[in-house]
Amino acid sequence: MNTDAHDFQGTIGTTVAESQPWWPTPPADLAGKPNVVMVILDDTGWSDFGCFGSEINTPAIDSLAQTGLRYNNFHVTPLCSPTRASLLTGRNHHSVGMRFLADADTGFPNSRGAIRPDVAMLPQILRSKGYGTYLAGKWHLAPLHEITPAGPFQNWPLSRGFDKYYGFMDGCTDQYAPELIQDNHSVAPPATPGYHLSEDLADHAATFIKDHVAFRPETPFYLQFALGATHAPFQAPREYIEKYLPVFAKGWDITRAERLERQKALGVVPANTILTEPSDSVRRWDGLSDDEREVFTHLQAAFAGFLEHADAQIGRLLETLESLGLKENTIVLVMSDNGASREGGPTGDVDCNAPYSGTNRPAAEQLELLPDLGTAMGPAHYPEGWAMAGNTPFRRYKQFVDLGGVRSPLVFSWPAGIKESGGVRNQFVHAIDIMPTLLDLAGIEMPDDVDGASLRDSLAEATGPARRDTQFWEMLGHRAIWHKGWKAVTEHVSGESFDDDKWRLYNGAVDFSESIDMAEEFPEKVENLKALWWNQAHSVGAFPLDDRTLYDLLTARGPSGLINCREIVLRPGQSHVPFASAIAGSDRSMEVNAYLTGFESSTEGVLLASGNIRGGYVLYIRNGTATFEHNHLGTRVVLKADAPIPEGDTTVGFRLIRHEGRSATVELVQQGIVTGRAVVPQVSGHLSFWGMDVGADPVSTVSPDYVAPFAMAGSVLDRVVLRFDTGPDLEDLADLMAATE
Repeated sequence: MNTDAHDFQGTIGTTVAESQPWWPTPPADLAGKPNVVMVILDDTGWSDFGCFGSEINTPAIDSLAQTGLRYNNFHVTPLCSPTRASLLTGRNHHSVGMRFLADADTGFPNSRGAIRPDVAMLPQILRSKGYGTYLAGKWHLAPLHEITPAGPFQNWPLSRGFDKYYGFMDGCTDQYAPELIQDNHSVAPPATPGYHLSEDLADHAATFIKDHVAFRPETPFYLQFALGATHAPFQAPREYIEKYLPVFAKGWDITRAERLERQKALGVVPANTILTEPSDSVRRWDGLSDDEREVFTHLQAAFAGFLEHADAQIGRLLETLESLGLKENTIVLVMSDNGASREGGPTGDVDCNAPYSGTNRPAAEQLELLPDLGTAMGPAHYPEGWAMAGNTPFRRYKQFVDLGGVRSPLVFSWPAGIKESGGVRNQFVHAIDIMPTLLDLAGIEMPDDVDGASLRDSLAEATGPARRDTQFWEMLGHRAIWHKGWKAVTEHVSGESFDDDKWRLYNGAVDFSESIDMAEEFPEKVENLKALWWNQAHSVGAFPLDDRTLYDLLTARGPSGLINCREIVLRPGQSHVPFASAIAGSDRSMEVNAYLTGFESSTEGVLLASGNIRGGYVLYIRNGTATFEHNHLGTRVVLKADAPIPEGDTTVGFRLIRHEGRSATVELVQQGIVTGRAVVPQVSGHLSFWGMDVGADPVSTVSPDYVAPFAMAGSVLDRVVLRFDTGPDLEDLADLMAATE
């Protein structure tokens, strides 16, 4: 009897003696296919790499440029989630459901906060063709309400094509106390002295490669290395930061001018490139006070140190490739997901939890905090003037569709496939072209619905034409269209008619930095490009155009997940509650009760901890007495109960009553009786980047008065119940999301 089972090519008889075994062989066409390492930096400006004109030391990235190519006309979207969606699908982000951030589902197909399940993603395609697929770092392609220890996991990396994952799921995280995910479960960051996330990600990326080579040497791999750098918080060892203090004392105005001159000398911009006008919201450096110049210099030094430290981790990864003999046939791409960010506001801060909480502290208040810069106690963000310099020579920033938001540095290295060293390519390229390029170079057929085109020809042809004629942008109502070298762009004001938007016109063939508006000279060209924009908007699924603010979106639909629950029950032994849940703040009135069984006066430990050493609140028991602590921006409130906890079965908790102006009253409560009262001067939805833990404070403790994990015995703590008097403050939540995107 002969029976075929699926693809089985032997024979199956009644016994083994009557059967013919068969073993599939690996596909022969895998031999010689290139490995791929895609390095994605976050919020890094077009001019921030050394090989793109910066003073910042980026020797690893520069070495790739010296042996490969720099693309000076590479574009992305002005936000991270849409760019990552385009990179991994080869399609415009509206058409795959990622018009905006993964944080928000707007209720329409073009913005669901996740990539449509029917859209094939790069790692899925590569894995189906025999590649090993690995991701170390940021994901930010799953809706926030799905980032829980119980999932659902359909939009997590392993469900979208990666074999292994180690990193963080949200838009940003603390570099010393990150909320880490390994595959589909949360893990605590290593308790290694001097731990830093960038180094940890590089370690895991190197392990992924070493394991692949050891156990699957006959197959190629795809590694996505997506660092948290250089998104705030800016954190790096002090030795990386301090050397940049004299470098940036000259200020952002001189920095812009000097970077442009270096860019011309490096050949990454034409000799006639004009520096665009400074942003209206940025003051001239020579008009700042001494305190402001001192603090702002330090904040840029923190950014520079953060980037150089990240570059060092890229260098370690390159050393791994070389030591394993993989350098020659590995494609390495380095890019940023969007332009530099002005989320630090006009003053920046030594602690980015200030601007992320809607607080702009003057420089004079920050002077005494400078020794903490870059450490766990100094998670910095720079003022927008430095973001302007990071995007030299362009105007605007992240979120905008001007070049400052959408022009990204791209370094492309492949020793086996690129014979020219140190070349510059000026062909128009967009993030949607990356997947088609990599599939083309791997000899893999592309899906029919891909919007991008392969860059293969440009690897050898410095002056070849762009593979596509047209590219469309829309973000937050801001719109742009590029067609055969011309670009029309407009900034939109929320709530105003799109018909009233004023369009500008630029000729990129002669005006690299888009500094000269030619709309009045060529009105017909403007109208033609506007008509083309509307045509493209239809084809990519950009409708309905949505210029609602985040507050409007949240008010219209309401958030999903834990933040929408009025009562939450947590139990000891459960997993960490991620910061993405948006319940870790102290910004709304709540009542918290811990239910204790058989309590004895000698029992101690944490009942509930939210946040970490940088900011948060905690309820704990020591010496038979309950204590509540709240810390925000260095203001610590410690409230001890004025009566011991009764032994036996009992309840211990607190009430937080928020007032106008963001102050609050806190009451300690035992068995319904108030045992202490205090005022918290300022509550916040962003106390730190760490979420919530029940029955322990396991990583970076909220209070300095105990040592992690200071766990409460599970036999004593039955459960902790949080009850919120009202739903979330949607305006505060929207401000928080907008600040940290």
